[in-house]
Amino acid sequence: MDFAIKHGLFKFKITDYHAILGVPLDADAKQIRLRYLKIAQTIHPDIFKGNSEQKKLVNQILSKLVNPAYENLSRKTAYVEHQLVLTQVGKQIAEQNKKIHPVSQLAQELLENRGDLELTYHKFLKIVSNEQYQSLDQITDKIAQISELNLVYLMLKQAQGINKEEISPAKITQSQPQRQPQPTSPPPTNIQQPTHPQTEEITPQSRVASYLRRAQEYIDKKNFTMAVSELRDGLKIDPNNSTCHALLGQTYLSQDQLTMAKVHINKAYQLDPKDIVAIKMKQVLDKLTKNDSTNQSSAARTQGSQAESKSGNGNIFGGLFGSKKK
Repeated sequence: MDFAIKHGLFKFKITDYHAILGVPLDADAKQIRLRYLKIAQTIHPDIFKGNSEQKKLVNQILSKLVNPAYENLSRKTAYVEHQLVLTQVGKQIAEQNKKIHPVSQLAQELLENRGDLELTYHKFLKIVSNEQYQSLDQITDKIAQISELNLVYLMLKQAQGINKEEISPAKITQSQPQRQPQPTSPPPTNIQQPTHPQTEEITPQSRVASYLRRAQEYIDKKNFTMAVSELRDGLKIDPNNSTCHALLGQTYLSQDQLTMAKVHINKAYQLDPKDIVAIKMKQVLDKLTKNDSTNQSSAARTQGSQAESKSGNGNIFGGLFGSKKK
């Protein structure tokens, strides 16, 4: 059975773990676990009533779809990172006013919905999830339908946030009555000043520095798994550390995970456009994206140019990042 799904968030090369389990995007840990157990009880090979081919199929569904989805949503770090990716995708679609054309009827109705978004989204998702694993032949179709609902929901949710009127600090200042300055009294005399030096305040940035240093060492050694681990731990301490996001984007680029790389590099640049590492990685990402667009255009004109492009491009990461010589 082909598990390739090409609708909803999968269209953006994002594995929609929520859609696989049939839970809403705001599901908590308890909801996710209960849903996983319910699916496992329904299609587990040991209790599933079917022939040998069907049991082989449900085993593949569990091992390739359901179990990985639950693993990613049950681990806090992976869950937080996945939510960040989903939020960025919805925000980009909403900001760029991209037109999405869902295939499923329910997703189309949700897109045109002018009522309560939360209520309608949860209602439609429940309709599909209730019958998601009843027929083996329709499991991937149901996952695609739920993922389309998730995509539409994310886009509309982010659009609501963008359209909300924000009160600027300047407006708040103008609306507040100005207070008359109070006369200042002379400073008291003969106050004994402390003679001991003040201790240096430990900031989140200083605590993250060691994680960044170790991560860079792992990157230089091309041990990207350990680098990702260090950077994720660093983000737990300081979620808005631009350098940490930039380096995490670099590790994902080095592993050809372009979607994840885009999320963290763009996040880094948004947090601090003057961060040297963020600027460097933004340039790398822009160059890579430009090269991909050029190669795709060439491939569309002729297959021969595609073959020539493959032979001439080489490994872009080797040129961009380089390797540390010992």
